[in-house]
Amino acid sequence: MSPVVTGLVTDPAKLPMLFQDALNAGDVDGVLALFAPGAGMRTVAGEHIAGTEALRAEIRGTVAAGGRLTNVRRHTLVGAGTALLVTDWTLEIEGPGGERITPSGTTANIARQGTDGGWRFTLLNPLGTAEPAARVSRPAA
Repeated sequence: MSPVVTGLVTDPAKLPMLFQDALNAGDVDGVLALFAPGAGMRTVAGEHIAGTEALRAEIRGTVAAGGRLTNVRRHTLVGAGTALLVTDWTLEIEGPGGERITPSGTTANIARQGTDGGWRFTLLNPLGTAEPAARVSRPAA
């Protein structure tokens, strides 16, 4: 198990902070441990990706670009084993020219409770209802 993500996540409201802490620690496996099998996401660039390897590549790219995430929980709505997690975020990251840039937004993420009682992300949408910004190039992982 990851040094940041230890054990079952029994409160879905904790997922965004665990994601932040694992990403900031450069713990790619720890971030991936927060996703359900087959989970997907819409990237900040607006691309739709799904599955462990696509998520791993996206997370590695963010870590390689020196990504530093700050999450601020807005609210969590839970019903029928599903949670909607709305979180304000800022990501400090190296831009295409080597400069530090700070994209930000508000997520609309979905988590599901598994048969083991643990909560995991099924869909990440860091853009919420916003349109993607200009594509940010990152160094290859």
